[in-house]
Amino acid sequence: MRTIFILIFFIVISLTAYGQDELTLDEAIQIALHKNSTLQKSINGLEGFESNVQASYGNFLPTLGLGGGWDWTKSDVQGLGTIVIGGVSVPSVTTTSQTRNYQWNVGSNWTLFDGLANFATLSQSQTDLESAEYSLERLKQDIVFQTTSLFYDILNTQKLLTVKEDNLKWNEKNLETIRERNKLGAATLADVYQQEVATGNAELEIIRTKNQLEVAKNELLFYLGLDVLKEYSFSDKITDEEEEVLKTNLAEDYEKISEYVNDAMKNRLDYRSAQLNLESAKDGVTIAQSGHWPSLSANGFYTWRGNNISEIDNSKTLSVGLTLNVPLFQGWSVTNRVQFAQVDVKNKEVELSDLERNIKRQLQKTFLDLQAAYKFLQVSESNIDFADENLRIEQEKYSLGSGKLLDVLVANSNYTTALTDLINAQFVYLVLSEQLKYYVGVLDYRKYE
Repeated sequence: MRTIFILIFFIVISLTAYGQDELTLDEAIQIALHKNSTLQKSINGLEGFESNVQASYGNFLPTLGLGGGWDWTKSDVQGLGTIVIGGVSVPSVTTTSQTRNYQWNVGSNWTLFDGLANFATLSQSQTDLESAEYSLERLKQDIVFQTTSLFYDILNTQKLLTVKEDNLKWNEKNLETIRERNKLGAATLADVYQQEVATGNAELEIIRTKNQLEVAKNELLFYLGLDVLKEYSFSDKITDEEEEVLKTNLAEDYEKISEYVNDAMKNRLDYRSAQLNLESAKDGVTIAQSGHWPSLSANGFYTWRGNNISEIDNSKTLSVGLTLNVPLFQGWSVTNRVQFAQVDVKNKEVELSDLERNIKRQLQKTFLDLQAAYKFLQVSESNIDFADENLRIEQEKYSLGSGKLLDVLVANSNYTTALTDLINAQFVYLVLSEQLKYYVGVLDYRKYE
C-alpha cells in the first residue's frame, strides 16, 4: 500500500512539472517581439508609409486612361401645314430619324511643373518612411527593456519568497525549541506566545509575497500576450553575465555622463526619428508654398468615332496641348496652408529640443541612481555578515539563559531584512544597468529576433 502511495505521489509530481512551461528571459523577449500588439500595429502601419513613397514617385509619371462610349438618338419631327400633290392639298407626315454613335479614346495627362510640390512630396514620404522605421526599431528596444524589467520583477519576488520561506522554517524550528524548553522550565510561557506571534507573522509574509509573485507573473504574461491562467515557471538563477554586472560600478566616473549623452544623440532611434519628423515638416512648407506658383501640364487624346462598330476606324482625332494655370487669388487659402505648415515646423523644433533635454535628464538621473544603487549593493552585502553573526550571538545567549527571546527575534528580523535588501539591491542595479543601455540607445534587440 505504501509503495502504491509513493508511486501515485511521484506521478502527480511529474504531471504537475510537465504541466508547467519554463520561460527564460531570452524566450520571453522573443515572444514579446513576435506577439506584442503595439509592435504588430506598427509593423502593419509601415506598409502605409511604403505605399506613400510609391504614390509619390507616381506624381512624376503621366496618367493614362482608356475610355469608350455609345449613344443612340431617335428624333420624331411632326409634319406642319400641307403639301400640294397634283393640285390636291395633302397634310404633311411625321419624319422619324435615328442615329447611333460609337467611340473610344485613349488619353494622357502629365504634370510638368507644380511648384516643386511633387519633389517635396517624394522627399516627405521617404523621410516619413525612414522616421517610421526608426520608431519601429525604438519600439523593439522599448519592448526588450520592458520585458526585462517585468522578468526581473518576477525573479526578484521569487528570491524574496525563498527568504520568507526560510524565515518561516527558522521560526517554526525556534517555536519547537522554545516549547520544549518551556516543558523543561527553561523558557516562560510568554516566550512561547511571543514566538507563536512571530511564526504567524512569517506565514503572513509568505502569503503576501506569493500574491506579489502572482501579480508580477500576470503582468509579464499579459505584456507578452500569453494566457495569464496558464502556469509558467521561471528560473531565479542569476547568470554569469549578470554576476559580472553586479561586480562593476557602471557609474563610477560621473564625468563620463557627457560621453553617454553624445552617444545617445548618435544612437537614440527616437531622436533620429524626431530629426526626420522636422525635415518632413519643412517639406510640408514647400508643398504648401507650391500653391503660389503656376502649374503646367501636358495632355493628349486619341479618339475613334463611328456610326457603326465596323465604321469606328473611319474617323480618328488626335489632340495634344499644354495647360498653364497661374494662381492670382485663391482667398488666402494657400497662405493659410503655408502658415499651418510653418507652425508645424516650429512645433517639431520644440519637440526635438524637448527630447534632447529629456535624454540628458534621463541619463543624469539613471547615472545618479546607479551610483546610489551600487553603494546600496555594497552596504547590503556587508550587512549580511553582520546580521548573521549578530543572530548567532543572540541565539547562543538565549540558549545559555543570559539573553531574551525578543533580542533573538529582533536579530532574526534584521537578518531577514538584510537578505531582502541585498536581493532588492541586486535587481534594482540590474534593471538600472539595462535602463542605461536603453537610454543610450544601444540596447540590442536583433539577437532576439
